[in-house]
Formats: sequence, structure tokens, C-alpha cells
Amino acid sequence: MNKMLAKLGLTSLALLPSLAMAAAPAVADKADNAFMMICTALVLFMSIPGIALFYGGLIRGKNVLSMLTQVAVTFSLVCVLWVVYGYSLAFSEGNAFFGGFGWAMLKNIQLTAVMGSFYQYIHVAFQASFACITVGLIVGSIAERIRFSAVLIFVGVWLTLSYLPIAHMVWAGGFLAQDGALDFAGGTVVHINAAVAGLVGAYLVGKRAGFGKEAFKPHNLPMVFTGTAILYVGWFGFNAGSASAANEIAALAFLNTVVATAGAVLAWTFGEWAVRGKPSLLGACSGFIAGLVAITPACGYVGVGGALIIGLVGGLAGLWGVTTLKKWLRVDDPCDVFGVHGVCGIVGCILTGVFASSSLGGVGYAQGVTMGHQVWVQLFSVGLTIVWSGVVAFIGFKLADMIVGLRVPEEHEREGLDVNSHGENAYNQ
Repeated sequence: MNKMLAKLGLTSLALLPSLAMAAAPAVADKADNAFMMICTALVLFMSIPGIALFYGGLIRGKNVLSMLTQVAVTFSLVCVLWVVYGYSLAFSEGNAFFGGFGWAMLKNIQLTAVMGSFYQYIHVAFQASFACITVGLIVGSIAERIRFSAVLIFVGVWLTLSYLPIAHMVWAGGFLAQDGALDFAGGTVVHINAAVAGLVGAYLVGKRAGFGKEAFKPHNLPMVFTGTAILYVGWFGFNAGSASAANEIAALAFLNTVVATAGAVLAWTFGEWAVRGKPSLLGACSGFIAGLVAITPACGYVGVGGALIIGLVGGLAGLWGVTTLKKWLRVDDPCDVFGVHGVCGIVGCILTGVFASSSLGGVGYAQGVTMGHQVWVQLFSVGLTIVWSGVVAFIGFKLADMIVGLRVPEEHEREGLDVNSHGENAYNQ
């Protein structure tokens, strides 16, 4: 008996360290914390200056400063709203569609609070960067003719009623997550969400004066290329960072981003070469964005072979979107937001359901899930995002129209928004 008690006593003593570790508060992993800070900075770099330069080069020189201003100020507005209530509504506990207000103004989040293996404050910043660039994407659809004040009103409405609930539904255990939707880094939350809002805005604001009669060409292709290069580099923070740790899934997402994007550039370039007779720099830049968008929802779920196919399909789909589909829609979308982000986001989301299969090199589905079921879930998530964002965008733009009006006067539009809306000129006249 004494020997048995002694043995039990030694066993209990041996368990003490593990019990102490179980009771200890979670501690951030320094490597993961550093990794997530770098990824956050990269995503912020995508907006300022990436998307600003990319869009700025695509439009006419008399409106380039208005584009840079819209991106910069909406970026700042989203950051503030994110801290006030956005992060809380997107990521705190709530119902299937919205979180609560428990983390409004980041209250109840301690300095040492950990989200996974890194500090929660970094999670706040990382997710804020996604919200910022999503809103930044939209302004490319309504460029060169919308009032600056109308943009700000719309952003406040749309961020609150579209971005936050969809982020909650997909990434915070909400409705679509419960349904099993796969969206690793923002196919629905970012790209389809923004593209549909931009499309609605383009219809409601109307076509630019002279559209269809005058040549509207990008005023600065080197600026477009610079913006593209910045977006490409920043996108690794976007995709690899969505693994939330410096682990094997981040490595997979990183490599898939490289491979898919290269495939899309080649597909777009050779497709354009075949159709138009010449390959262009603008086409190659567009191919970069198409591949990045298409692989975004899939990058952490599919194998490298699947990523290459997604990139090739995405490049051709984007080319179709900015040529054939744009004509069918009869819309004036100056930066082809829907043609690239909408079309390639939809393609990427659907193909995620296919190439996530372990038989095709992916990480596999949840237990009991078949490819057919997963593809159906992906289609449903795409459809829900389209309808939700479209309805909210319509409300947001209509409210802005009622309050301040959507369009600038035609004489201001023809002279340029830079001088009339902001009192500046980008270039010496």
C-alpha cells in the first residue's frame, strides 16, 4: 500500500508541470507575432500606395489626384470606424450575421490578449487592412465623376452593412462558416463583395461624359505597373498572412500565390495576343491582378497543381470579363473592378471547391463532405455575397444621392475632379 501511494505521489508530482502549463495564460509566439506584423504592413502597403497608384494610372491625368485622395481618405475613414465598432461587429461573439459591441473601441481587449499564437491587437490591425483595401477597390468603378462627399457617405453605410456581416459570416464562425464555405483570404469577403458594390455604383452614378464617343485611355502606364508591382508584393501578406501563423499552410499559400499569378499573366498575355494581335503591358498587369484575385480564396486549401490551373483559368476569365462581359453589361467601370475582381473572385471561389480535394493535391474536405457538396456550398456563398453586397450598395449610394448627390456637375467633370473637387493639379499645365 505504501509503495502504491508513493508511486501515485510521484505520478502526481510529475503531472504538476503540465497542469501548471494548462492553467497558464496563452502567450504569443514571437515568430508568429513578428510574421503577422510584417503581413499586416504588407497588406496596408497594398492600399497606400498600391491600389492608389494602380487606379491612378488607369484613369485620365486630370482626375489622378482625386483617385489618390479617395483611396487615402477612405482608407483612414475605415481605420477609424474599424476601431470604433467595425472589429467588434465583425469578430466578437454574436449571431450568425453580426458580432456584438463587446469590443467596441477595443474595450475588453487586454494588452496581452492573444488571438491564436499572436497578440490580438495585431489581429485587429491585420483585419483592418483587409477592410481598407476592400473599400479602396470599389472607388475604381465610380472614378472620374462622383462627388467626394458621396464616396464618404457610401463607405460608412456599406462597410457597416455589407463588409462587416460578410466578414463575420465567413471568418468569425457565422452563417457561411457554419455552412462549410471555404474562403482562405477573401474571395467572397473582399473581391466579390467589392466588385458587386462597384458595379452597382457604376450603374447608379452613370457613364462618364463622352463615354463611347471619346477615347478614355490610361494616362500613365508606368504608374499602373508600379502599382501592380506593389500589389503583387503586398499580396503575400494578404494570402500567407491568412494562415495566422508562420507555418506550413502559410508556405503553401505563399507558393500558390506565386504559381497562380504567373499562370494568369501568361494566360492573359497570350490570350490578348491571339485576340488583338499584340500583347500589352496593361494586359500583363491585369493578368497579375487576375491571378492574385483568383487564387486568394483557394491559396491555403489547394495544391500547387491546382493553383496553376486556377491561375490559368483566372487569367482567361479576367480577359473575358474586361472585354466581352463589360460590353454585355454596358457599364462604365473605368478600372474594370467587376471584370477582374468580380469575375476572377467568382472563378476562384468555385474552383476552390474542386481543387481542395485531396485526390487533386489539396488539403482535403471536412469529414463526410464530397466535391459536389463543397462546390454547391461555394456557389451558395458566392450568390449570397452578390445579393447582399448589391442590395446594401444600392441603399448606400441612394442615401448618398439623397444627402449630397452622386455626380459632380458636367462642367466640373470635363475640366477634371483634381482642380474642381480638390483645388490641385497633378501635372504642370
